[in-house]
Amino acid sequence: MTFLAAAGGIVPTESTQQAVGYPSLFLLVLIGALVPVVPTGALVSTAAVVAFHRTALFSLALVFVVSSLGAFLGDVALYWLGRRGMRSKNGSRWLETIRDRAPEERLAQAQEKLHDHGTAVLTLSRLVPAGRIPVMLACLVARLPLREFARGDAPACLAWAVTYQLIGILGGSLFAEPWEGVVAAVALTLAISAAPGVWRRVRRSAAS
Repeated sequence: MTFLAAAGGIVPTESTQQAVGYPSLFLLVLIGALVPVVPTGALVSTAAVVAFHRTALFSLALVFVVSSLGAFLGDVALYWLGRRGMRSKNGSRWLETIRDRAPEERLAQAQEKLHDHGTAVLTLSRLVPAGRIPVMLACLVARLPLREFARGDAPACLAWAVTYQLIGILGGSLFAEPWEGVVAAVALTLAISAAPGVWRRVRRSAAS
């Protein structure tokens, strides 16, 4: 991937980066939205580190546009597939994937927040690790129309892209070599992703 090559010190030409790197980032973020196991936040932060070291504002702008668009289209596609599964008598593989990643307790919390704050909760769900799927399932259970979901999800994806891009820029600004910034940004994003799970285990241990 072009971003990883640049992080290792092999800086590609601008035309090569545009022809390979940005479409790759778009596809990976899109797939990560559909299959919630790909660390898309780390991908965006990595791309931002490389763009930062190229000292090109245009490159940073492209990372933002590509990543937010990929996240938005992936979310909308997954929600559409979930709605099809809700209407089907036998459900669907996509709907089961969403349900498997939304425990009853977290679904109940998401439903309460959706009731209190409407689609504005989508923005917070995108920024909280593992918060996106329970809120999406809550929207499906509430039979929220696709158009309304898309309106709420658009600012959520923009905020998500900005947040992880800023993490990448921070990592890139702290180190002279791109690969060092990439390691720092990836470590930070993975730590952020793991924090809620660690906190829940600590709470369960303290309660038992």
